[in-house]
Amino acid sequence: MLTIALPKGRIAEDTLKIFADVFGGEFKFEDRLLQLVKGDFRFLLVRNQDIPTYVTHGAADLGVVGLDVLTEHEAPVLRLLDLRMGRCKVCVGTVGGESLDYSKPEIRIATKMPFITRSYFSKKAVAVKIIKLYGSIELAPLVGLADGIVDIVETGATMRQNGLGVSETIMESSAYLIANKNSFILKKHEILSLYHKIGERVA
Repeated sequence: MLTIALPKGRIAEDTLKIFADVFGGEFKFEDRLLQLVKGDFRFLLVRNQDIPTYVTHGAADLGVVGLDVLTEHEAPVLRLLDLRMGRCKVCVGTVGGESLDYSKPEIRIATKMPFITRSYFSKKAVAVKIIKLYGSIELAPLVGLADGIVDIVETGATMRQNGLGVSETIMESSAYLIANKNSFILKKHEILSLYHKIGERVA
């Protein structure tokens, strides 16, 4: 049996649709249940940020997670396939989309992605003070807590509604099928079979 960790929300639904298309029948989590067993597959409904942990430690053989999360966690997993869904960007946002003032000795950035943020600004040889927030990140520049934010942007509507705009794009992201390294060795045939079947649907 292959255990697959899926993020809650739209990506989980879209992934299950792919499985329904590939294998036939209905793939659907029942109300409030966090596990779904269907034939040779067991699906786990997991918080997006936790999927690399489940796959890294072998609690799941496979996972579906955004490239942004993989990059932030530096997860030692195999990236098998870009599923071309859940597309978004990781961007720098500022009040009105104005350029950051790089003449400052240190730039303050509010974010829930410190690794990506630090890496991006270090490549620019810019000193950055990371202010770790878990929500309402758009408020930070508006109240003087930070010079800008680094956050996920899908349409940019949330930023615009709060008086912010994208000033720089750090990376593009989409959902990836990932595998535990040991699982890929022990269950290589099953994983590659699934990989090819899904690959035909997303090509």
